[in-house]
Amino acid sequence: MSLADRFSVAGRTTIVTGASSGIGREIAEQFAADGADVVVCSREQEHVDPVAEAINDPDDGRGGGSDGGRCLAVECDVTDRDAVEALVEATVDEFGRIDALVNNAGASFTSPFEDISENGWKRVVDINLHGAYHCTQAAGERLAATDGVVVNVASVAGTRAARYMSHYGAAKAGLINLTETLAVEWASRGVRVNCVAPGYVATAGIEEQMGISADDVDRSDVDRRIGTTAEIADVTRFLVSDAASFVTGETVEAQGVPSAEDLPEMA
Repeated sequence: MSLADRFSVAGRTTIVTGASSGIGREIAEQFAADGADVVVCSREQEHVDPVAEAINDPDDGRGGGSDGGRCLAVECDVTDRDAVEALVEATVDEFGRIDALVNNAGASFTSPFEDISENGWKRVVDINLHGAYHCTQAAGERLAATDGVVVNVASVAGTRAARYMSHYGAAKAGLINLTETLAVEWASRGVRVNCVAPGYVATAGIEEQMGISADDVDRSDVDRRIGTTAEIADVTRFLVSDAASFVTGETVEAQGVPSAEDLPEMA
């Protein structure tokens, strides 16, 4: 196997949840461009159809097209087990197998802990943690049949304090622990389970909250406090590829260089 082949995901049928925009869409486009067949899902069909159309259009310049993998769009609320089972069935019906699952679906809002309602807390945990539970369990047998890979998209908020995001941080911490535990349980089934935990990434949400867009990211600056969706997709693609065949149960924190205030003083 060549070096390029080891880092490739070509031929791997991959489900990417929460793929209507941002990190999920970028992952789907990168995988398809590399030759993987991709199933993208979102809670609303109208939000995910344009992703599949762009990937399947050879003239669009994003994703697969004539030289890459195909893409199927499926409406799926990851908190609904019946919908998730239908997602898995649709994937197998279309492509015959599942080689990788990227649990990217997530949601949050900022609020002091004491102001978070019970419904708000449950909703955030349901999408970020229970959604991964539903998808991974539903796809488990198919993944075992292909020596497949699971990549959970968590957050650095799950590894440290996340001011005004206690619900989100708690859910992502649970997702990180699920990654470690499932990697042990499913090793005998030939399934690798890993996690990527992004820091601040230039998505539409970050642009709305902080006024920073992908156009503002300057990689000539060593102080890399904001990442791009492409950089998170790069890490995800590596974790699915054979280049990461000796990696399981790990959480890769993709957060760039910390600020000067966070660095220890030199002796």
